[in-house]
Amino acid sequence: MNIEERKIAFVQLGKVLRNFVVNKDWEGFDSGLTETEHNDFNQLILKSKTLNGWFTEENVRKAIEGIVNLLDSDRLDEWLATYQFDSEKNKNVGVIMAGNIPMVGFHDALCVLLSGNKLVGKLSSEDKLLIPAVLEFLIRIEPQFKTKISFVDRIKEIDAVIATGSNNSARYFETYFGKYPNIIRKNRTSIALITGNETEEELTSFANDVFLYFGKGCRNVTKVLVPKEYDLDNLFKAFYPFKDIIHHHKYANNYDYNKAIYMMSQTPIIENGFLMLIENDALHSPLSILNYQYYNDKSEALAYTEVHKDELQCIVGSDYIPFGKAQMPDADDYADGEDTMKFLLSL
Repeated sequence: MNIEERKIAFVQLGKVLRNFVVNKDWEGFDSGLTETEHNDFNQLILKSKTLNGWFTEENVRKAIEGIVNLLDSDRLDEWLATYQFDSEKNKNVGVIMAGNIPMVGFHDALCVLLSGNKLVGKLSSEDKLLIPAVLEFLIRIEPQFKTKISFVDRIKEIDAVIATGSNNSARYFETYFGKYPNIIRKNRTSIALITGNETEEELTSFANDVFLYFGKGCRNVTKVLVPKEYDLDNLFKAFYPFKDIIHHHKYANNYDYNKAIYMMSQTPIIENGFLMLIENDALHSPLSILNYQYYNDKSEALAYTEVHKDELQCIVGSDYIPFGKAQMPDADDYADGEDTMKFLLSL
């Protein structure tokens, strides 16, 4: 396959997945699916929650929407035009996938397969159903991908590796895979820079950056920088549409536990029944908590982001990623800022 053939197959995959952005009845063979395939994948979406309680149907379909956007033909053309695809690489690339949010490993799989290399995937135990099923659709669209895709319990016989995990697991990855060309990703999180000039609509959109996927993604905002004297009630008003998140038992358990810990330590908290705001200079915050920190002028805020740049996945704000778009990255919004496609084409 050449790059054009590979791209066409992924564009068609995006059209197939569009059927699952919302739960709807089978729309006939024009959907690119049989009725059985349509119903089976919808059942798989529901089943994924039994393996990972954080994978609600709403969140899985939101992740599918993100993939559909990635696979838009024009957007793929714009992204791929910046690279030179001479021939199929055919290297075995081990990809160790995270499982914190649904199908978070898809972008790495997309890059490996578009580059012409072979995907040797190690699935997270938290997300082992969805990506194989999606790539089965791809194989049905373009059978030549069958020899390009495999999933294994243990990564071996590879030429390169892409591994995503915690800071602790990254040390393990570096020990075992350091001899191979690699991309090894560690813990990162995201931050928002509030100026006080945001519109009500922007702040309402910002709520998505905090609450989508229950705040478990590295692109979820865990810290806000706000100007001195900023009225934090502006945030609570904007966040109100997500009030029902507290009815999810796993989120509620985190909320109750963290609230008890902070109350016992007499840490001042501001809460609204489903989120706690805590003044803290730390970048990372536990689930159900959003850290905030005041700044006197913008240079002070920028200095903070510079100090923590190696821990940041993205910055949300008027001069950065638009409010509400943190969890809808473009294909070239590479994790940790490292160009995955360039790495793969260099093998």
